[in-house]
Amino acid sequence: MNKVKLNVLGISYSQTQTGAYALVLAEENGRRRIPIIVGGFEAQAIAIQLEGLKPPRPLTHDLFLNFAHTFNIDLLEITVYKLEEGVFYSKLTCDNGQRIIEIDARTSDAIALALRFKCPIYTTEEILKKAGIILDFEKEAALQTNADPASPPRNITVQDTSFTDELKQNNIQELQDMLNAAISAEDYERASLIRDEINKRKKE
Repeated sequence: MNKVKLNVLGISYSQTQTGAYALVLAEENGRRRIPIIVGGFEAQAIAIQLEGLKPPRPLTHDLFLNFAHTFNIDLLEITVYKLEEGVFYSKLTCDNGQRIIEIDARTSDAIALALRFKCPIYTTEEILKKAGIILDFEKEAALQTNADPASPPRNITVQDTSFTDELKQNNIQELQDMLNAAISAEDYERASLIRDEINKRKKE
């Protein structure tokens, strides 16, 4: 299988499905992008890891990470290996110190775990030919805003204009207090918006 390495470009609201999100994976040495529709919970699990937020209690994927480390299981890589009727199929390649094991997984779960284990994400040339697109400059720039060019893009585009307008009325300390409260309440979508506003203020 001819594997192609992918990076997580970002997440934005889906323009086609209400309440869903578009997870965008980018070909590492090319211009093709794969948009994958994921649910709100799955998007949240990916977003909090991209944003570097620390939940007060381990979420499901964090629990999986802790469990694996406790029993000396390592996640070597994840592979998006099949696209059928619009559904992406993925597998985890794990090592328990004695043998290499492949486990089937939903792509959203696989990506969330890859980010936590800091392992590579791959797909096939066939899938890139089927599902790969080239985002226009404006859309890609929106996903990459404030990202460090030397590392995988981390910014999450969430369009909640009423709340973002409200954030502009608060000072840095108030925003930090709001961020801590949002994390404690496990409201990570709101936390990511507050985090973006804080980062924006610090760059001004």
